[in-house]
Amino acid sequence: MNHDYNDLIRLFNTAFLDSLNTELLLGGDEPIYLPASNERTHHQIIFARGYYASAMHELGHWCIAGEARRLLEDYGYWYQPDGRSAEVQAAFEVVEIKPQAIEWILSASCGFNYQVSCDNLSGNCEPDRVGFTLKVRDQVISYLTDGIPERAQILSDAFREFYGIAPLTAANFPKPIPLTDYA
Repeated sequence: MNHDYNDLIRLFNTAFLDSLNTELLLGGDEPIYLPASNERTHHQIIFARGYYASAMHELGHWCIAGEARRLLEDYGYWYQPDGRSAEVQAAFEVVEIKPQAIEWILSASCGFNYQVSCDNLSGNCEPDRVGFTLKVRDQVISYLTDGIPERAQILSDAFREFYGIAPLTAANFPKPIPLTDYA
C-alpha cells in the first residue's frame, strides 16, 4: 500500500481547515503545533521531514488537545528532550499514552505500521518498549469500547475510506511479544 504524506495533508485539510481553522503542513527537522496568530491565519500542525509516522504522531496529539490547549504553541505541553532519566521517562510515557493510542488508531486506519515512540534514544535508561506498547494498546481498546474522541473518529473514518480499511476491532491491535518469549 502506498503511504504518501500528501494524502494525509489533503484528507486532514478537507476535514478541518474550514471547520476548525486548522491545517496539516510538511515541516523541517522538528514537528510543532502553532496556533493561529497575527502571523498565521490558520492553526498549523507541522510534521517533520515528510515522515508519514511524524504526521500520524502529531495528529494524535492534536486529536486529544482540548480547545484551550489548541490556542497554545505545542499545546502548552512540557517536553524534556532526549537523554531522560528513568523517572523522567516514566512521566513522559504517562502523558504519551493517549496521543499514541490515537496515533495507533489513525495508523491502523491507513494500513500503516505503528510503533511506540519512547523518544529517548540517548537516555540514561533503556525504555520498556513492550510495557509501553501494552499500555498504549490498553488505551486503544478502551477507545474502541468506550468511543474514540470525535476528531480522531472523523480522521479514522476518512483514512479508512481512502485506504479501503474495514472498521477497526481489537484484532487490528495485536499485543507485542516480549523478547524473552522468543527463546
